[in-house]
Amino acid sequence: MTRRVAIEAGGGFVTGRWRVPEGTARTGVLLAHGAGAGQDHPGITTIAEALVGQGHPVLTFNYSYMEAGRRFPDRRDTLLLCHRAAAAWLGQRCERFVMAGRSMGGRMASYLAVEGQPCAGLVLYAYPLHPAGKPDRLRADHLPRVPVPMLFFTGQKDRLALPHLVETHLRGLERSVVEIIPDADHSFRVPKRSGTTQQEVLRGMAERTARWIEGLGQGKAELEGAG
Repeated sequence: MTRRVAIEAGGGFVTGRWRVPEGTARTGVLLAHGAGAGQDHPGITTIAEALVGQGHPVLTFNYSYMEAGRRFPDRRDTLLLCHRAAAAWLGQRCERFVMAGRSMGGRMASYLAVEGQPCAGLVLYAYPLHPAGKPDRLRADHLPRVPVPMLFFTGQKDRLALPHLVETHLRGLERSVVEIIPDADHSFRVPKRSGTTQQEVLRGMAERTARWIEGLGQGKAELEGAG
C-alpha cells in the first residue's frame, strides 16, 4: 500500500510517499532522492517498491526545492532541515529505521547521522564522493565520525566516485561495507553486453540492502497510522 502524506518542514510542507508492506513489518527505511530527480523517479521507486516487497516500510519524500519545482538544490542547512523533518515523521511510526539515499540524499543522511539523528544504519546508493571531474574535492571528511554501520553501492564507472578513491575513503572505513556494481555509472545504468538492465540492478541492490538490514539484528517496526 502506498499513501501520499504531507510532512511539515521549515514552516511549509513537502510531499512524502509512505509504503507499508502487508503482514508484519520489519525495520523501516527513510529513502532520500538525489539532486536531479525527486521521489517519483524510477531510480527511487524501483528500490522503494523492492524493499517493501522484502517486508520493509519505506518513506520517500521531496526536498523543498524539488517540491517547489526549482531546478537547483537548496543550501545544505535547508536540505538537512527537510531531511530531519522526514526522519522525525518516520520515527513516530517506526520504532527502528535505517536512513538510505541516492547520491545527494545519501550524503545528507550521512551528515544527519554524524549530528546524532538516531538510526540503525546508513545505506548509500551512488554516494557522491567528489564532484565529477574534481577528485580533489572530497566529501568524505565526516564519514569516519558516522556512528552506525554503512552500506555503500557504487558503480564501477561512476564519475563521482573514482575507484581508487572508493578503495581509500569508503572501503577503508571501520563500519562500512562497499558493493561495487560492475560496469555501472552514477545512475547504475549498465551496458547491454552486461546481460542485465538498470531495473534489475536496482532491484538486486534492494534485495542485498534487505539482507544487510536483517544482519543488523532483526527489528520489527511499530507502525501507526500515516497521519
